[in-house]
Amino acid sequence: MRVLGMMSGTSLDAIDVALVEFTRDPRDPTTLRARLLHVGEEPWPDATRDALRAVLPPAPADVAAWSRLHGAVGEAFARAASRVLAAHGGADLIATHGQTLYHEVQDGHVLSTLQIGDPSRLAEATGAPVLHDLRSADVAAGGQGAPLAPLLDQLLLGADEHRRTAVLNIGGISNLSLVGGRTDGGGAAADEGSSAEGEVIAGDLGPGNALLDAAIHIATGRPADVDAEIARTGSVDPEALATLLGDPFYALPLPRSTGREHFDSRYVQRLLGQDALAALALPDLLATLTELTAVTIADAIAPLGASRVVASGGGMRNPLLRRRLAALLAPVPLLGADDLGIPADGKEALLIALLGYLGAHGLPGTLARADGTAHTGARAPVVLGSLTPPHALRLLPAAAADSCAPRRLQIVTDPGPER
Repeated sequence: MRVLGMMSGTSLDAIDVALVEFTRDPRDPTTLRARLLHVGEEPWPDATRDALRAVLPPAPADVAAWSRLHGAVGEAFARAASRVLAAHGGADLIATHGQTLYHEVQDGHVLSTLQIGDPSRLAEATGAPVLHDLRSADVAAGGQGAPLAPLLDQLLLGADEHRRTAVLNIGGISNLSLVGGRTDGGGAAADEGSSAEGEVIAGDLGPGNALLDAAIHIATGRPADVDAEIARTGSVDPEALATLLGDPFYALPLPRSTGREHFDSRYVQRLLGQDALAALALPDLLATLTELTAVTIADAIAPLGASRVVASGGGMRNPLLRRRLAALLAPVPLLGADDLGIPADGKEALLIALLGYLGAHGLPGTLARADGTAHTGARAPVVLGSLTPPHALRLLPAAAADSCAPRRLQIVTDPGPER
């Protein structure tokens, strides 16, 4: 089954795409193979990206603006999908995460989550069925709706019963999956908020690039401090860092989720106060925010007993953040996902393609824990996504193996002949 996975994160830097052909290992149906036919990025139309940034929290927006953006994001995804499929062959299914506009959390509970991008425009432009709205079913079952990456992380890296791996993604928000290790349910819990050793532990950790990008954009109009060019000339302000680390969010147990609704462009001003913020030179502010990201990630990983950290996301391209994170994690090694044959820049789009494959075959998109709950905190793992049009998958060939939940995912990078 060919699935085109599409994802846009909080940074809005591009639309990530992965065209993946999924097959079962004929000798072991619990092993799913993913042949990567294409992994890449498609550009946002400037006007759509700017309009999205203009409505993200804390900016006010009315329902008309959100409605227009729902259509515009759908058009942008449709054009991106059409370009990829025209160049690399068709797809049996398109799976799209869309663009998150709002993720509402109160007292650690998710009340609502909204991802936009009209799926009907994708289906109309490509002729392929579209699986979308990937978070709502988990939220309806009492879960956080995030992060969804642990399922992919477990299939890729969780088979090692003797090694616990912290799989880290540093996007606008940083998130974690702890996979591998003992699977018999024995041993002490890794921390107060986790379950038995060997079970997956997951959640959002705090800001990744979000506060850094907001600070540089406010000061200079640039979207990012590329290669930490400015931050590397600054010094960490200990008092400001201590104030930022006092946010009660960091004391919440995993699983937990957050977003730009909490870590928005005015977050630093609210916590530090306008006078203290104004007293910080831009290089010192950026150095302090870099340290905040590194410290909060390292502090969250430290009690989990990980023997290695495997990281991806835009934050790994920040040399200062990567250096500080490696120093704070030591002696636990920090590895890039690419070091293990996992396409770091295409990992999230691969995840969405995987969720599309699972949803199309009626398989849950979240992981079960020993007590029957999901890794997101939901009452049980659930099938994720809605289908447009609703009858679209009835003509797909069905194999008995596809109804079996996979336990392992093998990535095949040789694309082979184009269809």
